[in-house]
Amino acid sequence: VFTPQQMLGWQPQVFQGKTRYQLIQHQGEQALKAMARRSASGLVLKQAISLEDTPVLSWRWLLEEGLDSLDERQKSGDDFAARVYLIRDGGFFFWRTLAISYVWSSQDAAGTHWPNPYAGDNLQMVALRDRSDRPGKWYSESRNVRDDFLRFHGEAVDQIDAIAIMTDADDSGQAASAFYGSLTFSDGH
Repeated sequence: VFTPQQMLGWQPQVFQGKTRYQLIQHQGEQALKAMARRSASGLVLKQAISLEDTPVLSWRWLLEEGLDSLDERQKSGDDFAARVYLIRDGGFFFWRTLAISYVWSSQDAAGTHWPNPYAGDNLQMVALRDRSDRPGKWYSESRNVRDDFLRFHGEAVDQIDAIAIMTDADDSGQAASAFYGSLTFSDGH
């Protein structure tokens, strides 16, 4: 289990300006609030996590302020009010690095996926929530990460090497905010 308090201590990864991350109580539970204003930075934990033993990732998230509808398949629209990244590091063979980014989409329907406009096929964007999901409401997610790497990358992955969260609005110049609850890896039972 990675609590919001632990996530606040993860390593910042700044792309363009700093998204503000703050530990707060929201609707009776501890959460990490992320606020992006024309910024893009995330929090990253570089740690090996076994997908053989704990392939299922579960978490809760809440959209506070979403983005206007963007073409998220273009660099100019590659912004999301909430993202959870899972990364399998290719090491020296950096071109073999694979990642999945579960996103709260402003444009694409939940259930769709596409290659990231910056990283191409190596980073698959997977919309879990979309404009039809109500702001201000907690939503629970559960994904079999091992199955998703096989589905979206065609590769069986036994471990990931990093996990990250990010709220960003740099490409569109907009503002977005979201809340993240604990992230939990389990065997799914």
